[in-house]
Amino acid sequence: MRGAPPGPRVLLRRLRDLMAEPGGAQERLDRIVVLIAANMVAEVCSVYLMRSHGELELFATEGLNPDAVHKSRLRVGKGLVGLIAATAEPLSLSDAQSHPSFAYLPETGEEIYQSFLGVPVLREGITIGVIVVQNRVQRAYSEEELEALQTIAMVLAEFVASGALDVDAAPDADIRHERAHHLKGMPLSDGVALGHAVLHEPRTEVTNLFAADPAIEIQRLDDALKQVRASVDSLIEKGDVAWAGEHREVLESYRMFAHDRGWVRRMQEAVQTGLTAEAAVERVHNDYRARFSRQATPFLRERLHDLDDLVNRLLRTLTGAAPPGQQEMPENAILVARSMGAAELLDYERSQIRGLVLEEGGATSHVAIVAKALGLASVGQLERTRDLVDTGDAIIVDGATGDVHIRPSPDVERAFADKVRFRAKRQAQYAKLRDLPAVTCDGLPISLMVNAGLLVELPTVMASGAEGIGLFRTELQFMVASTFPRMREQTELYGKVMKTVGDMPVTFRTLDIGGDKVLPYLKSAHEENPALGWRAIRLSLDRPGLLRTQIRALLHAAAGRDLSVMFPMITNAAEFEKAKGVIEREKRHLTRHGYALPREIAVGAMLEVPSILWDLDPLLESADFLSVGSNDLAQYLFACDRGNARVAERYDTLAPANLRALGAIVRRAVGRNVPVTLCGDMASRPLEAMALIGLGYESISLASSAIGPVKDMLRSLDAANLRAHMPDILNRGDETLRGALRAYADAHAIPV
Repeated sequence: MRGAPPGPRVLLRRLRDLMAEPGGAQERLDRIVVLIAANMVAEVCSVYLMRSHGELELFATEGLNPDAVHKSRLRVGKGLVGLIAATAEPLSLSDAQSHPSFAYLPETGEEIYQSFLGVPVLREGITIGVIVVQNRVQRAYSEEELEALQTIAMVLAEFVASGALDVDAAPDADIRHERAHHLKGMPLSDGVALGHAVLHEPRTEVTNLFAADPAIEIQRLDDALKQVRASVDSLIEKGDVAWAGEHREVLESYRMFAHDRGWVRRMQEAVQTGLTAEAAVERVHNDYRARFSRQATPFLRERLHDLDDLVNRLLRTLTGAAPPGQQEMPENAILVARSMGAAELLDYERSQIRGLVLEEGGATSHVAIVAKALGLASVGQLERTRDLVDTGDAIIVDGATGDVHIRPSPDVERAFADKVRFRAKRQAQYAKLRDLPAVTCDGLPISLMVNAGLLVELPTVMASGAEGIGLFRTELQFMVASTFPRMREQTELYGKVMKTVGDMPVTFRTLDIGGDKVLPYLKSAHEENPALGWRAIRLSLDRPGLLRTQIRALLHAAAGRDLSVMFPMITNAAEFEKAKGVIEREKRHLTRHGYALPREIAVGAMLEVPSILWDLDPLLESADFLSVGSNDLAQYLFACDRGNARVAERYDTLAPANLRALGAIVRRAVGRNVPVTLCGDMASRPLEAMALIGLGYESISLASSAIGPVKDMLRSLDAANLRAHMPDILNRGDETLRGALRAYADAHAIPV
């Protein structure tokens, strides 16, 4: 009988010395299993590693038949080793052969061994192998032995990840980040970007694994935990939300983990095995990550994201790594993040960034709206992208299709470089149209306005050839701030917008918050369906102080010049009158106190709710102009959440019902001599813009990048001919009229 096993720190120190010895990787791995078996008083120690075909291969053994090395294989889920790989959980058995998952491999000669202790080899939460020790006699392995083997597994994971062994990870992993990957996500913002990845919250690499003095490491861990807890508490108390959209409930999750005794105890126990504080944090995090990622419930997977972020903070504190956004930026940077706040994106130097990749984030998220405003090619809904990429890796983002290529092959890179050149050539052709009038070939002038919401967009607006800003989204200023912008701040912004556009018209939409546009500093009750809830004009009328402050800021900023203001999500004419009354009240207030007023004030309503179609006549008597919000109008018309990927494609803006509703609005507005503009994504696509002109619209507001393609389309369009054909097209009875409209465009050589 062998003597008592040495402590885990002694084993770890011997393992470190062995790994530093000369010799090939396989030779060192063979010595590692001998060392582990001897120090754990086990007759067998075996290492199984995952191959790219999804099987576990016996890579080294002490005690089993050496001829089985590199020949014996197990599928994930088969046998005790396969069970550990599938569950990422350790397994300790005193009578292994009685376990229902036991599978006998005759070539190994393991039938004589009764006791079994196995742990997964984890890297970034992914199982890349299994370590097993076995004994002939039945015995219960101690907690200390289990802890020691888990620590050895972490060291082995770093050994494998270093590339020393000729082994691939699981088929869905790339632990050395060497292979090319093609991912498909949700398109957020059009454009093609070729560049180099920059992790918004870069992983903190743990390079120092072995500790000389556990007491010092325990103190370092405790000190770092205190700092992280204090920073999270401070963020909650101050309501500071500048970090990655960290709303209060997310910060509360951080605080819950930071004070969790079980989590802290496991890290302290890992330190006692001989690891540094940062290596212990990484080891325990690997265990949690592997377990949580296998959970089916979205709640637990979301808590994993929270833990990832908290661990990153803890590791940065321990290692002194730079916080997010302060790392050096390569040329043509493409940001990769789990999620980001709009303010964080604006903190980066725009000239250095070409694209954005988000693991989360839909097309209507705050950061997606800002990315589109900045003209960044952006893709979202790409889970675990950060696990596949390192800062500096080549990456390609196609914001039109949702394709992302990580470390692309030369052929893929050439194909996308050609695509970028083609787009640049096409943009150069559109640039030639900049100063040409937006007039159809039969002489009908079409007003092309743009949608904006940030000062950084305005130079692009001025260079696009647009006639003005048909929709300025005032809520973006609120979304990128950590507290409500004061009246002075709002006045400064609106004044800068007017000064920048000069004599161009600009229409300001009052706050459209609520629904998907949640302000962390605005307390509101949970809503089952926020898209139909307390948002836009409803919120503003219920918070009159908020609306009055904004109106007063607009009136101050527009003193001596024309001002155009519209209210979002008007559901009936009476609601519009209430909102309009706020403007009248503020005009009286400013006049009474001797302030200058705008030269002219035009007040309009944004039509986004179908109910307004049955209350148009009284609205047309009171409104100076109308603006149709095509995104929300279609969403409510079809009862189809445009932010829900499962249903967003179930309706088409070119469906007959949508086009008939839009046609009814423009006919009645024109009949009452009330100007009407359509704002929304629909106007940014040449085919849809053609349909709008066919319905009678002569003013549309679109993305600045779409001005060229839409102007190219309308200058080839005979508007009178299309309008003559529209009744026949609308009466076809098709589910969508997209095919009929495209056929008309093809027949008349209209570029769409």
